Amino acid sequence: MTPPEEHSGSAGEKCQVASSRNSVPIRLTGERWQHITGRHPEMARLQEQVLETVAEPDLVQQGDFGELLAIRFYPETPLTSKFLVVAYREIGQEDGFILTAYLTNRPSQRRTVLWKR
Repeated sequence: MTPPEEHSGSAGEKCQVASSRNSVPIRLTGERWQHITGRHPEMARLQEQVLETVAEPDLVQQGDFGELLAIRFYPETPLTSKFLVVAYREIGQEDGFILTAYLTNRPSQRRTVLWKR
């Protein structure tokens, strides 16, 4: 995996950036990371895996509200083997951002698969 880049986001906030399957830079801001770890404390040590999932997913599904879901299987997580799901939005070819991320037992079977490894 290419290491995530560090950039300044809006208002000069530091953020990590990974390129999506569509080669769009996807930002993970400090505010979003606090949101993710506040709702899902088990994610606290998985920031690198969140960025890796965006850059190198096993599959990408369509979300319900225009977002994309990057999904990657991890044999070891704080909760045993799980799939990591990262919901993100691509604003255009030059910008995007992570909405949230969480661990799950398996990807949704009802969502449209847009890309699969």
